[in-house]
Parts: sequence; structure tokens; C-alpha cells
Amino acid sequence: MPQIDFFYFFGSCYAYLSVMRIEKLAEEAGVEVRWRPFSVRDLMTEKGYFLRTQPTKMDYIFRDVERRARLHGIPFEKPPIWPTDPDQLANRAGIAAFIQGWGREYTKTSFRAWFDGMPLGAEESLNEILTSLGKEPQSIIDLANSPEIRERYNQETDAARQLGIFGSPTFAVGQEIFWGDDRLEEALAWAKGQHPALLR
Repeated sequence: MPQIDFFYFFGSCYAYLSVMRIEKLAEEAGVEVRWRPFSVRDLMTEKGYFLRTQPTKMDYIFRDVERRARLHGIPFEKPPIWPTDPDQLANRAGIAAFIQGWGREYTKTSFRAWFDGMPLGAEESLNEILTSLGKEPQSIIDLANSPEIRERYNQETDAARQLGIFGSPTFAVGQEIFWGDDRLEEALAWAKGQHPALLR
């Protein structure tokens, strides 16, 4: 089965759109998806790129995400709390969840909670999210803070770094990368060998 790697960051507004769309589109396309949380924040810091210093761009992003959410029938009431997850705990919990086999559910629940007004990575948010999934919050938080999960998270970030990824979400088909939710359909077409750039 064709495969794409879905690199995303808990705290990326555009990743919310992809998280809500990718399963249905990938199933229809017959493409397998590997969900890979990574630290886009670390990569952006390395490049000296800080969105929080660009309020005009952030205003645009929030409005653009709202437009795209309504285009695709995805819930959007107001911009989420941003920036969020200061210690990247929600992201590391995502790594732990995937290792245990419930990462997709955790991801979708977390992004929905974020757009419902919860700050990602906050103790009360994680408690509510994890409890709703039938998990014991403190054990997952302890695991997310463990050296093993921190190292796995760093490895995923390094994999993104080696591919030249600089934003979230990014879809990778081998070494070919597609940045942004609006490139999801192109990435799926590439994985299937049906992208026009492959057919000329």
C-alpha cells in the first residue's frame, strides 16, 4: 500500500485541519498514513523564525484557518489559545500514545479540545483529555516526561530536520515533502503515483 508520513505539531493551527481531514482522504485514496508528532518549534527556533513576533501574520493565519475549516465542514468557533504547550508535553504524550496504540484518538481529541478553548499541555487539559480516552493521566504524563519518550520525540524531530521540513503540517512521500494542509491532496496523489508532475 502507498504510504505517506504525516509530520505535525500539537499547537499548529493548520495541523488541526489536516488532523480532521487526513483519515477519510487517505482511506479513499488507498494510502497508509504514519502519524509523526515532531517539534516544529525547535526547528523554527534553529532558523530564527518566531511567529509570535509577527502579529499581522498570526491574524491572517487564524482567519485563513477559519475559512478553510468552514470550507471543509470542520468545527471552528474562535481562534485557539496560542501559543500553547510551552513544555511540549502534549506533543510528547502523543509519542507515548502512539507507542501504546491509541495515538490517533489522542491526537484528534487533543486538537478538538484545543479548538474548544483548552490550552494544550496544561495539567487540567491533559487530565480531561486522557480521562475521556479511558487512560490514567498521571501514568501517561510520567511516561511523556521519561528520558525514553523525550529521546523518541527528538528522533522524530531529527527525522523531520533531515528531510528539510520547516513547518507543520508536512507530508512526506519518501524524500518528497509537501508543506501545509492545502497540500494534503497533492501528497496523496504523489503517493499513488498520480500527481501530474510524475506523469509528464
